[in-house]
Amino acid sequence: MKYVIVTGGVLSGLGKGITASSIGVLLKSAGLHLTSIKIDPYLNCDAGTMSPFEHGEVFVLDDGGEVDLDLGNYERFLDVALARENNITTGKVYANVIEKERRGDYLGKTVQVVPHITNEIQDWIERVANVCSDGSGKTPDVCVIELGGTVGDIESAPFVEALRQFQFRVGKENVCFVHVSLVPVMGPVGEQKTKPTQHTVKELRGLGIIPDILVCRSEKPLEMETRAKLAAFCHVAEDAVVSAHDVSNLYQIPISLYEQSVLGKVSQQLGFTVPDSLPKLDEWKVMADKIDSLEEEVHIAMVGKYTGLSDSYLSVIKALQHSAFVVNRKLVIDWIESTDLDPTEDSENHDEAWRIVKAADGILVPGGFGVRGIEGKIAAAHYARTNNVPYLGVCLGLQIATIEFCRNVLGLEGANSTEFDENTPNPAVVFMPEISKTQMGGTMRLGTKPTPFLVDDCKIRRLYGDAAHVDERHRHRYEVNPELIEQIEAAGLVYVGKDETGQRCEIMELEGHPYYVGTQYHPEFKSRPNRPSPPFLGLLMAAVGQKI
Repeated sequence: MKYVIVTGGVLSGLGKGITASSIGVLLKSAGLHLTSIKIDPYLNCDAGTMSPFEHGEVFVLDDGGEVDLDLGNYERFLDVALARENNITTGKVYANVIEKERRGDYLGKTVQVVPHITNEIQDWIERVANVCSDGSGKTPDVCVIELGGTVGDIESAPFVEALRQFQFRVGKENVCFVHVSLVPVMGPVGEQKTKPTQHTVKELRGLGIIPDILVCRSEKPLEMETRAKLAAFCHVAEDAVVSAHDVSNLYQIPISLYEQSVLGKVSQQLGFTVPDSLPKLDEWKVMADKIDSLEEEVHIAMVGKYTGLSDSYLSVIKALQHSAFVVNRKLVIDWIESTDLDPTEDSENHDEAWRIVKAADGILVPGGFGVRGIEGKIAAAHYARTNNVPYLGVCLGLQIATIEFCRNVLGLEGANSTEFDENTPNPAVVFMPEISKTQMGGTMRLGTKPTPFLVDDCKIRRLYGDAAHVDERHRHRYEVNPELIEQIEAAGLVYVGKDETGQRCEIMELEGHPYYVGTQYHPEFKSRPNRPSPPFLGLLMAAVGQKI
């Protein structure tokens, strides 16, 4: 087993996850089987209870694990299916160690950060690294590990020490350390400054880890003088100083790293042979170049409550992008704060928001929680339904479409979700009976569940290749009121897919509309660059006028 360990310095948000994913793309193109691990040094047990404003979206895995959005990047770039064990947090590690201590597993020893916490981390890495995640059934050849945060943080200290020990546990010849740093440009002269990187490498080396490859984030490509200076002061070979400059699109990053011989450096360090031809990488380059060549635009209005931070909807954005590639359009997302569409609003923002919605080729209402902005989303769904505008509702978006239909078609006055109004006279959406109302973390209906199709011929089933059922990932506490289903369907809003019991609504489709679809599950989590999510693809096809 070989390991590529990616750390970061100077500041967070440099793109360690994309760097790790891109190196993974190169290794996979060389014919190796991969898995990946993300280490998050926070004390939360998982990302499930974190605010999207603070941490971006919560990514849901097949087994119901609620994890950091970087695991979504790994799944999309490497086309793997990870599990909750692939995300290590301080909270999980300490919980395991404390549980063992309570059981008496340490035989009366004083339990300490070193060796007990650090050993737990190393055991976890070795255990998970040997689990297949690409569907091949084969043990992975390489595990790509990303350490979140910044080297030198108090929170990450136990993990840095564990990784320092780990290189000797598995053999230095089986580990390649990649350090991501920042090379800023200062002043009107535009000189690339190396001092921040010198300091972070010095700190990393002081902690016992010597980087084999230095990936330097910068606005423009690194100059030769900068590379030479970094190599001299950071004790790294000059050809191992890699420029991670801004590129036209994310998918160009693996190509950029390959052109700088990163695959050769990693293979040299880990002792494997790179084949002469890399057809998978050639396919990747074709895709990356195609994205740059797209000119004709398609506008999708994204109506949400976390629009101030696009990372809150990262997987939704990626699913839209993957679908836009297929319909040969350049995606333009028009962000709409849902409160601005509220009929009771009377402001400049209100008029501008509606102008953008009415100009869009399609409308998307993504998942979310809480009452703020709900009336604006309902207004957007009403507009899409009554004006034949393509609409996709994901999770909450399906519930919104149901509430709107109950109010305006069935005439159920005050119809609402019990999430937003516990005393609604007509509950269109209700709390699921098996869900805990007091314990928030990990108590939703989570993970991949089968959804059989109940209708032979419908748009969404055709998009799924006429499959008998779909397996998609869920994250919700509320469902369409089973008592209203018959009445809703009789009026034309059909729930074409339900869970295995036939009671819980999963997929809706409006008869006689170009594309008015909702899913209770989150199809965006399984979208891939070469295999876009069918509901999102349907939205884009309808938005550009293609027949489904």
